[in-house]
Amino acid sequence: MPVNSILGVFAKSPLKPLEQHIDKVHECASLLIPFFEATTSGDWDEAVNVRKQISLLENDADALKREIRLTLPSGLFMPVERTDLLELLTQQDKIANKAKDISGRIIGRQLVFPQPVQAPFKAYLKRCLDAVSLAKQAINELDDLLETGFRGREVELVAKMINELDLIEADSDDLQIQVRRLLLSLEADLNPVDVMFMYKIIEWVGGLADLAERVGSRLELMLARSS
Repeated sequence: MPVNSILGVFAKSPLKPLEQHIDKVHECASLLIPFFEATTSGDWDEAVNVRKQISLLENDADALKREIRLTLPSGLFMPVERTDLLELLTQQDKIANKAKDISGRIIGRQLVFPQPVQAPFKAYLKRCLDAVSLAKQAINELDDLLETGFRGREVELVAKMINELDLIEADSDDLQIQVRRLLLSLEADLNPVDVMFMYKIIEWVGGLADLAERVGSRLELMLARSS
């Protein structure tokens, strides 16, 4: 988005660009579902195609992040700190970076999880992406929060979402343990280098939920400072 355009968006709503950024980040991370479906079915051409889409969306999010940093007004007349908004933006952006890293590593090694791990890993991935979706919903409430002066029922709604983010993150930790245990039971029959990268991918997927929770934590901090 050109700088002039984003300035126009800021003029209408100083928080709208952050919502646009998390929408792009969510779209990017969500592509990991079709990406892993392609890899487990052995369709590497499709996996590469989806990986390109992830990369393009990550680049779009990165460009949006830079423009927001350059154009975010320093004298915002609203009950939130500029530094809090920029930190929120940084955490959001890391989600897209992580999605790109995951897909890149999988493509680079043509890595496929063993068949018994695939279903539990898919459930784990989806739960981590639930956290990203909820972070997106919470950020998309920013405009309404601004309209209500960061008070009232809107604050309660966002606080509820933040609590739910914590629960999802805890769920994803439990699912990660299950996936790791299953992989451990199989690793004696697998390429040890592949196994090492599989554990890394499992950790990075969990990082998506961790980062989404951090978005919620930064939002919670903003609410606390604005009350």
